[in-house]
Amino acid sequence: MFIIGLLFLLKGADLLVEGSSSIAKRLGISELVIGLTIVAFGTSAPELLVNLVASFKGNADIAIGNILGSNIANILLILGISALISPLMIKKSTTWKEIPLNILAVAVLFFMANDQIIDHSSVSALTRIDGLVLIAFFFIFLAYTIGLAKAEKEIIDDGIHKYSWLAAIGMSVGGLIALAVGGNWVVNGAVALARQWQVSESLIGLTIVAVGTSLPELATSVVAAFKKKSGIAIGNIVGSNLFNILWVLGISATLRPISIPSTANFDIGVCIAATFILFVFCFTPKIRKKFILPQTYSLERLEGGILLGMYIAYVAFLIWRG
Repeated sequence: MFIIGLLFLLKGADLLVEGSSSIAKRLGISELVIGLTIVAFGTSAPELLVNLVASFKGNADIAIGNILGSNIANILLILGISALISPLMIKKSTTWKEIPLNILAVAVLFFMANDQIIDHSSVSALTRIDGLVLIAFFFIFLAYTIGLAKAEKEIIDDGIHKYSWLAAIGMSVGGLIALAVGGNWVVNGAVALARQWQVSESLIGLTIVAVGTSLPELATSVVAAFKKKSGIAIGNIVGSNLFNILWVLGISATLRPISIPSTANFDIGVCIAATFILFVFCFTPKIRKKFILPQTYSLERLEGGILLGMYIAYVAFLIWRG
């Protein structure tokens, strides 16, 4: 059920992106805007649907574990593998703006998720107000991204196929149905696995579900690394992590508050640490060579190997804890 549900999620997201992009192109919307909105939203659809189903079914550990696990896997696992394939050159704006924005987003999540510590509440939860604040931050980030892309005259997606109206609408509707069915099966399968293996739902959410919903990011970054397209490889991950926290958690909490398990603070801390280490690793290759502040930023094979090793250690700890 979990595997078939995951396939439905991935195919549903692909159909939704293809169909809705075609509709947008027929309506005269620019490819830049389509790439930054419809395509980006579509690649985050698996995480969103899993979170919605999990929160409505009361499986908060899977909902929050899916997002934190995806973000940690994106940096430590996916960027680690990508850098091992080919060293990644990183844009100055990514190093000094988007990666620090990721750190800020996770820090904001930490404060929102600690009502018991900060307000001495009986429980900690992401409330509807928290969700609306995250969504507001998300639209600020989206406006910044569109402005940056226009300033750099960057084409985000130039391969949009224009289908007939009937085909495009059919693909969009079919994609939505597949996402709904897939999200339900993934959550049901994950809960059943946790019970059969006698492990916590948090462990399943942070590992199997998180990596499963991150497969589109994994495929995109690995292919980009093979093609020496560093900007896509790392930009895909940094953007996806912001989408996951600001958009997916924002929508999920707005529709239904999410209770935060007591173990989540450790995983939030790992997410912050992983993002900060990525920021530091942007500088280390040139520092090793020249011992001066670099004018270019990169993630090389040594750093990629360290990131991958850290992910293996983190998963080993999760298994011990869960």
